[in-house]
Amino acid sequence: MSHVKLFIPGPVEVSAKTFAAFSRPMIGHRGNDFKALYRAIHPRLQQLFQTKQPVFLSTSSAWGVMEAAIRNLVPERVLCCMCGAFSDKWLDVSRRCGKKAEALQVEWGKPIRPEALDQALAQGGFDAVTLIHNETSTGVVNPLVHLAKVLAKYPEVLFIVDSVSSFSAVPIPMDDLGIDVLLTGSQKALALPPGLALFSASDKAFARAEKAKDRGYYFDFLEFRKNQESDMTPSTPSIAHIHALESKLDDIFAEGIEARHARHARLNGMVHDWVQKNGFEFFADEGFRSKTLTCVANNRKIDVAALIAALKSRHNCIIDGGYGKLKGNTFRISNMGDETDETIGRLLEWLDDALPSR
Repeated sequence: MSHVKLFIPGPVEVSAKTFAAFSRPMIGHRGNDFKALYRAIHPRLQQLFQTKQPVFLSTSSAWGVMEAAIRNLVPERVLCCMCGAFSDKWLDVSRRCGKKAEALQVEWGKPIRPEALDQALAQGGFDAVTLIHNETSTGVVNPLVHLAKVLAKYPEVLFIVDSVSSFSAVPIPMDDLGIDVLLTGSQKALALPPGLALFSASDKAFARAEKAKDRGYYFDFLEFRKNQESDMTPSTPSIAHIHALESKLDDIFAEGIEARHARHARLNGMVHDWVQKNGFEFFADEGFRSKTLTCVANNRKIDVAALIAALKSRHNCIIDGGYGKLKGNTFRISNMGDETDETIGRLLEWLDDALPSR
């Protein structure tokens, strides 16, 4: 079968170099070879997380760590910042974990505002706050720096941040912002296949976890910490994913972290220019638009399904036709991962070709 190039918000395109790393010979996950592998990549992971804390590898999707953060850090009550499909889901996950979860809900397309967060936390009694930094369903990036300043006023409330579609594409200084759990997944901005999650946790998070009951085992933060001290993981890791992560880290640091951030911003600007040139509008508010994907409002009332079908049949690529209740009323274009000026420029030409005439 011919390969259909992905310009969807995840999973994204994976390079041949990255795939080749998956074919490296297998090693024992309790032996010195694995310890050397983990030990070799760990300092660079800390640089990406901008933390002095250990960074952990979880053979799961990011949702595993999202649920783990609730089980490890929330004795009773959590405030879930909700601005789209994935952040909304965290409320449901928290309640299924038996917690008293309350919603700080805003309209889809709008960001979480610091003043609203402050007002909610001023009520008192919350153990933690959950936030999705970059909400892929709506193309909204939440004002993380300003929200972190609000959390700093409430040191007893732990700050849990999902950075799945923003990690490595924009700066997220975990320690400086006082983030207690920063988590990400492999299949979006990191441009790896799905199946690996990465996270780091603060000293406050570990202190809270030590008191938590029913943490389970697979996602017990204390087990992750204990095993990482010996350059291991608590349970059997996906060794092939970690080889691929090592290869990806080589790419990231060869490009340079700041250059990587600049590339994502530049490519995102190219997509934004196309949106405006073709008479479309943005679903997310100005000033709060993701740097890794664009959620385009279908104000022109085109047949989004037909656009996607034309892209696939004529150019062997796909974009996303809108998530959940936004399907058909929006479409989403990803510029995250390994995309370049050339690949995004080519996509925009293909979109011009596939776009119905006015």
